[in-house]
Amino acid sequence: MVAAGAHRPGPLKQQNKAHKGGKHSGSSQRRAGGRVSVKAQPRRRLRDLNRVDRRHQALQLRRQRKEAVLAEKRSLGSRDGPPHLVVLVPLHSKAAARDTFHLLQSQDSAVVHVDEGRAGGFALLCPRLKQRWRFVTAEAGDLHAVLDLAKVADSLLFILDPVDGWDSAGEHCLSCLFAQGLPSYALAVPGGTDLPPKKRIDARKKLAKAIEKRFPDAKLFPLTTEQESSLLLRHLATQKQRHLAFRDRRAHLLAYAAEFVPGEESDLVGTLKVSGFVRGQILDVNSLVHIVGHGDFQMSQVDSPPDPLSLNPRVVKGQKRNQDMEVQDDSVNGTDEMEEDVKVLMKADPNKQESLQSEVVPDPMEGEQTWPTEEELQEAEASLKANRKVVKVPKGTSKYQAAWIVDDEESNQEDDDDDDEDDDIDDDMMEEAVSQEGESGEEEEEPAEEECETMTVSECLRDDQYDEKVEEDEQMLERYKQERMDEMFPDEVDTPRDVPARVRFQKYRGLKSFRTSPWDPKENLPRDYARIFQFQDFSRTRKHLFRQIEKEETEGASVGWYVTLHVCNVPVSVMESFKEGKPLVLFSLLPHEQKMSVLNFLVRRHPSNSEPVRAKEELIFHCGFRRFRASPLFSQHTSADKHKLERFLRLDAALVVTVYAPITFPPASVLLFKQRSNGMHDLIATGSLLSVDPDRIVIKRLVLSGHPFKIFTKTAVVRYMFFNREDVMWFKPVELRTKWGRRGHIKEPLGTHGHMKCHFDGQLKSQDTVLLNLYKRVFPKWTYDPHVPEPVPWVRSESALPVQEVEMD
Repeated sequence: MVAAGAHRPGPLKQQNKAHKGGKHSGSSQRRAGGRVSVKAQPRRRLRDLNRVDRRHQALQLRRQRKEAVLAEKRSLGSRDGPPHLVVLVPLHSKAAARDTFHLLQSQDSAVVHVDEGRAGGFALLCPRLKQRWRFVTAEAGDLHAVLDLAKVADSLLFILDPVDGWDSAGEHCLSCLFAQGLPSYALAVPGGTDLPPKKRIDARKKLAKAIEKRFPDAKLFPLTTEQESSLLLRHLATQKQRHLAFRDRRAHLLAYAAEFVPGEESDLVGTLKVSGFVRGQILDVNSLVHIVGHGDFQMSQVDSPPDPLSLNPRVVKGQKRNQDMEVQDDSVNGTDEMEEDVKVLMKADPNKQESLQSEVVPDPMEGEQTWPTEEELQEAEASLKANRKVVKVPKGTSKYQAAWIVDDEESNQEDDDDDDEDDDIDDDMMEEAVSQEGESGEEEEEPAEEECETMTVSECLRDDQYDEKVEEDEQMLERYKQERMDEMFPDEVDTPRDVPARVRFQKYRGLKSFRTSPWDPKENLPRDYARIFQFQDFSRTRKHLFRQIEKEETEGASVGWYVTLHVCNVPVSVMESFKEGKPLVLFSLLPHEQKMSVLNFLVRRHPSNSEPVRAKEELIFHCGFRRFRASPLFSQHTSADKHKLERFLRLDAALVVTVYAPITFPPASVLLFKQRSNGMHDLIATGSLLSVDPDRIVIKRLVLSGHPFKIFTKTAVVRYMFFNREDVMWFKPVELRTKWGRRGHIKEPLGTHGHMKCHFDGQLKSQDTVLLNLYKRVFPKWTYDPHVPEPVPWVRSESALPVQEVEMD
């Protein structure tokens, strides 16, 4: 029953259109009713999630990242993971590193294993906290030791002076560490109790102010009591780990013990048994291993000896009496006592083992061709007759090189009518000027050259080394002059007088446009290119390898295991270096990383270096986990297919450094050092690995300059660019330009002394200079040397901090 007085719709009731659903995801989900289609959902569905699902997804990702960070913190230094490796770096000569050691060793319920032979390091075991640490010290002046230990360290502990902070050696060390890649670090200041209370507070404030610039958001830990050392250890154990890409993708370890077994043929080469904790990735016995500073080697087997730093007391029961671990000689190294408990994990498979071949052995008969038939010879001769063009080229020049030598007579005849009239008017005037110049030139013989300044140096008979210092100063002055001249007159050279320019510059060519003109990257390659390896697609290979590392599980020693590696054919010098207290660091190589190729580094000059660095000078490279010596090329960093050579390392721009070196997969940092005459290494540039690409074209440019002698409407007589008529005819097809932006070409030579009539797109100014550009592709020199001499320790000064931040009232 309908209530009385209720509204009844009449026949004229408004009928609205039904909603057209099906054009958005909400309606389709409502129609589906929770049903899911059988076919797989595309990736696009991730963007079609509603707001609640997106919020849940973001929450899950945050939880996963947080759990990964916590798992990494828990595994580091735990029973199942490797010991927490902490490297102490005293940044000042007065920093009390010994006091820091004693405070760290004085932990309650901790077992201390002292390594007397390894630069005073020690291991700290805390069963109550279920943590274990290994502390190693490295002097800031020992550059190679600091950089090698920083490659594998979990944390760096910088020891500062309470007053001066760090000295010049510490500043140099910090610059190198920041460029290589800094792992997690902490700052500690031991001592300072001998200062008066007021000066102690002032020194603390000024030191904190200086640290803010170098270490933003870093906390300064005082180290005077055992409680403060406990806080420092807790901070090292709980801080977030900073990752270095070049070590996280490769298995690596720091040697804890080593033994050298001489070979049967020679005592100088044998098997090196290196024991340590695996870090980074799973270690495969079939892969190659790189000993930092010594080269690449193969492994024969991997053993599993008992863990000397185990938190389980049952494992170390037999070693309770000897808690101090000492480095002994190669016959007694701590592993012979446990020879019965050593288990062989794996042995190398010759069929799967990586080869040590680093270069391609070129076949001299590889380019041999079969003799063509008579029909092919006739067809080739007919095609040559049809398109024959006579061009003068140097002996040995290829057809591609001769492509820029074209006949410009037709282009010269296609000038505008106005230009032809101007040329006819100016011809008579130029002939008179040239005849007068020719007569005066015959009388004066040749133009005068620039006068050279001479300087006299007083001799000092009392100092025998004074003359040597003067010679070094003169050489440095000459380099400064060359760098300055290259900045003022880039790529300009003087045309030789004794050799024809067509002979001196016969390997060069002209380009219509440096940016757009073609240049074949496979043309006229040097013989060294037959020795290197090249990828068909380097970026694709790199992505495939990294994907394998992340997803696929390889067989080998897991991270945290204490293993002994049997490294084959190792020189005895490696063991001698370890006995001297040098760190022994090993990295496993990815596939192809032992092979030679052309590496390109993107670097920027370090502000601390101001001396000129010329191309092809021998430099020392620290690339990722490698170091080697090579003579590089410098070139501009552009997005073009050709890159101009730079003769000096620029201070104001990033340059690309090209060398022959073993393949390394980026990302990897690079440091460039230059060795002084006294053996010290100066940091000159820092950067990263750009690519492994032998096809990167580096072009050397030469600029020949001439001066306008007689200027007319659009033509001019140019002299001093060439000095004979044949050179003018030879370089006639090459386009000219001027420093003020005019462009032109050579019309004809005038006389026999190298004068030439040139036509431009506008009238020249009398102070303008006519330029001619020539180009040649250059390649680096094969000077790769994996053996780098140890640097002389850095000379220390009192402080490297600014004076206003260090001086005390």
